[in-house]
Amino acid sequence: MCRLLLVCSEQEFDIGEVLPRFADIAKNSKEYQGHGWGCAYQQRGEWQLYKTVTPIWEDDLTRFGRTRLLLAHARSAFQNRGIVVDNNMPFSDGGWMFAFNGELRGVRLRETGRTGAEKIFRLIRRLDRGDARAALQQAASILERRSRYIRAMNLIMTDGRQAITMCYFNEDPDYFTMHYRQRDGRLIVCSEPLSDEPDWLPMHSKQLEVFLC
Repeated sequence: MCRLLLVCSEQEFDIGEVLPRFADIAKNSKEYQGHGWGCAYQQRGEWQLYKTVTPIWEDDLTRFGRTRLLLAHARSAFQNRGIVVDNNMPFSDGGWMFAFNGELRGVRLRETGRTGAEKIFRLIRRLDRGDARAALQQAASILERRSRYIRAMNLIMTDGRQAITMCYFNEDPDYFTMHYRQRDGRLIVCSEPLSDEPDWLPMHSKQLEVFLC
């Protein structure tokens, strides 16, 4: 399964100083994360989006400049299929950016989309009536009812003003537990602790957090 990263900071930071550690996490993961990667970041108040099928640890991570908000995703394609750049995340609807890590089996869901993750994103956005958190909770409830089994359903979505993170798993907590750290005006959410500092907080299964960016 994939790896996720969100960084929200009061002060601008160099993206090229953050991504190499995330690339190491992806490269050393027990599941292969080399089916491409992508990131979304804000510069001068506008979203910039980058995607490639190159493994993140083989890419040039110095090209992006500075930002206050970064969402990154390293991909592990389900059954090694659909390895094309259009299937890479983050997905966007113009306002929200979305990254997903998980596996749902036997899903009965009538949504358009090239991948299961894209269908989940479209379901959440369709349900949103001005409260993205409530839409995500409603979507999660629907997916619980319409899936035979949910191995994991972790995600991060942000519109630039807030970031919503959900951690959900039914097995392998060492792999699927997401972690976050808030300190010195910076929030980091990642599939694994991004640094060696001791104050990372693990998220329990079915935990949902909303952070201001």
